[in-house]
Amino acid sequence: MANTLLKVSGLKVSYGGIKAVKGIDMEVREGELISLIGSNGAGKTTTMKAITGSLGIEGGRIEYLGRDTRGKGAWDLVRQGLAMVPEGRGIFTRMTITENLLMGAYIRSDKKGIDDDIEKMFGIFPRLKERKDQLAGTMSGGEQQMLAMARALMSQPKVLLLDEPSMGLSPIMVDKIFEVVRDVSAQGVTILLVEQNAQRALQIADRGYVMDSGEITMTGTGKELLVDPKVREAYLGH
Repeated sequence: MANTLLKVSGLKVSYGGIKAVKGIDMEVREGELISLIGSNGAGKTTTMKAITGSLGIEGGRIEYLGRDTRGKGAWDLVRQGLAMVPEGRGIFTRMTITENLLMGAYIRSDKKGIDDDIEKMFGIFPRLKERKDQLAGTMSGGEQQMLAMARALMSQPKVLLLDEPSMGLSPIMVDKIFEVVRDVSAQGVTILLVEQNAQRALQIADRGYVMDSGEITMTGTGKELLVDPKVREAYLGH
């Protein structure tokens, strides 16, 4: 059995008086690609923010690499290999693509390794190579999403959290993003993917969790959930 890298137990998160997450359990094991699906407002992004330390928790615990994350900021967790690509990308629009990638490696000091990894990112995302000296803010949404993923990978994460990577992208870009997620997973990076495109997310997932109104209502392998009648009716439109 692979090591559990991330374990969420009885997690509760509230803000503005609303109980957004109501005591969920989930775990992510080394090498897995886990998809967390659910409708808008189900509590998926709130869960991600709690895991990365950018939102306080009301109850339960989150363990990363076997240690309680309480009191750890997002910065500490990035140092320990937990990287997140937030919804809305959050890139540095007034910096070039190359500068953005260097910012992703700010916790590293191995100059040769950083240069090698930039080349590696250009291999995965040829679009970025063509535009390496361009300001990030001048790129399309899909290109910015690629840059956000590449920048997170520059920190050499053990676990990569992706929040709605396909949101607002053209169908061709959605294909590209899912292809990249699959490739990154195949290279051994453990991934937790939050995604509204349930069909695509479950097709590439080892396991999935279904979240509804702040609770995990179902879990299973990606294949099991894809054919489950309840999941199909609620999230896959048939």
